[in-house]
Amino acid sequence: MASKKVITVFGATGAQGGSVARAILESKKFAVRAVTRDVTRPNALELQRLGAEVVKGDLNDKALVDSALKGVYGAFLVTNFWDPLNQDKEVCQGKLVADSAKHLGLKHVVYSGLENVKRLTDGKLEVPHFDSKGEVEEYFWSIGVPMTSVRVAAYFENFLAAWRPVKASDGDYYTLAVPMGDVPMDGISVADIGAAVSSIFNSPEEFLGKAVGLSAEALTIQQYADVLSNVLGKEVRDAKITPEAFEKLGFPAAKEIANMCRFYEMKPDRDVKLTHQLNPKVKSFSQFISENQGAFKGM
Repeated sequence: MASKKVITVFGATGAQGGSVARAILESKKFAVRAVTRDVTRPNALELQRLGAEVVKGDLNDKALVDSALKGVYGAFLVTNFWDPLNQDKEVCQGKLVADSAKHLGLKHVVYSGLENVKRLTDGKLEVPHFDSKGEVEEYFWSIGVPMTSVRVAAYFENFLAAWRPVKASDGDYYTLAVPMGDVPMDGISVADIGAAVSSIFNSPEEFLGKAVGLSAEALTIQQYADVLSNVLGKEVRDAKITPEAFEKLGFPAAKEIANMCRFYEMKPDRDVKLTHQLNPKVKSFSQFISENQGAFKGM
């Protein structure tokens, strides 16, 4: 590892961090220090096999964060709002890494950020899992850490889980309940984020101090439904649910997701063309669903 500059990747055994760690290893330009809470996990052992240095880390522990960042060129940081389900905790984690990166003189941090919706809308909309990342993003820049923020579009993977088509009660078809009206929604597979981030690390002069919106393509909910219909051979329709109706569905994050979609309707900057330049192999939604048809067995 001594011959290459090192990039620390936090959350390296998770979906986004794992994608980044593998892509950087494949590019062979940098060495990787993969940070995980459990170094014995299969994903951690696989990264070690691929050539990463795997170290124990915890975003709530200053000593472990400092140790993970000591002597490295740069870092990739992703935090998980849904893990502690605590906005203040996510902000503290992000600021802890920012302070350490500043103190240790890192040359390039790529942060998986998002917009501070509450600030941008003067408090009219709150999307906690966006707002906390937005606050951290602003903090990185305010203390002068050389940083690029990547603002990732909605995951295609959501359509395999939370946004999976549901059988209609009044007919032999399925519906997608995502409250976007007829406004296109940007999307990307989490697996395709890594190559884009690796390209950003390879061109610091182009991306330092900037926010980069990543998106494979932007489709209306009916267009997402049409792709699902074509690939799965089952009719899928846009449920045409409004944000107001979605809020009343009663599950814990219903209002937050409704507000997220209200923000998406404002068309935040996600750059499809740039994303394809950063990762020429980025998958379309149709390719993604074709590769994941098994997830829809039993429909």
